[in-house]
Amino acid sequence: MDKQELGAFLRSRRERLRPEDVGLPSGPRRRTPGLRREEVAVLAHISTEYYVRLEQGRAPRPSGEVLAGIAGALRLTDAESDHLHVLAGTAPARNRLHRRDVRPSILALLERLPQTAAFVMSAAFEVLAWNDLAAALMEDFAKRAPEDRNLARRAFLGSARADATLYGVSDAAEFRHQVVMELHTTLARYPTDPAVTGLVDELRDGSPEFARLWERHDVQAAPMLTKTFRHPVVGEITVDCDSLTLTDRDQHLVLYSAPPGSPGAEALALLNVLGAQASDYRR
Repeated sequence: MDKQELGAFLRSRRERLRPEDVGLPSGPRRRTPGLRREEVAVLAHISTEYYVRLEQGRAPRPSGEVLAGIAGALRLTDAESDHLHVLAGTAPARNRLHRRDVRPSILALLERLPQTAAFVMSAAFEVLAWNDLAAALMEDFAKRAPEDRNLARRAFLGSARADATLYGVSDAAEFRHQVVMELHTTLARYPTDPAVTGLVDELRDGSPEFARLWERHDVQAAPMLTKTFRHPVVGEITVDCDSLTLTDRDQHLVLYSAPPGSPGAEALALLNVLGAQASDYRR
């Protein structure tokens, strides 16, 4: 149970709700945003004292029934409710360390996708494996040290150098928001993994934008269906974006493809021909 993160998450959800959202009168002018703690407690059918202690990180682990009541009172989504259970320590335990070894069958699959840029990403946004087209579209990851293949670091800690941008993607702001949301859930699953905790601390200390987004405690992202890259050689490339969860290792297989005959497909075909030379222009 992560008492401090649980309390912060509950506060952030409570402060986003208005009385009318839960069928309560707004009443006189409120000094602080959101519901009052006693209102949440009444809606959740628990004592105000216990709910206050939960927000302050001083309460013992709540039961599943109490968590269900709180989730209903705060109008949590399914993803937010799952996150609540993880923070409270009532979700199934995960391995202490997140996995970085990629299944051999997935490595073989990457090479069998010649018209699709594909890579495998860990729960902490580390690029673990990739095919040639992904290297041509984004960068030659083989030339980077493992710690420099982390997309979260690149998104928030990149310098002003040309090779530190997010590959010219059109949705950089949305991607940064997604990074923060997913790292919240990753930290809840691996609270003692030094690679995860160290990454979050590094980003919070080094990026005011990350720190601001982190305090919002969002945990549900909108799916990214398309993405446009601005490549220095072939120009704009619009691709379909699919992310498949590899549940056994808590990894993601990310696929960038384009419909046959589309400008995006033609651009990817050109990158296939250029190969690694195309990524060199980003340096």
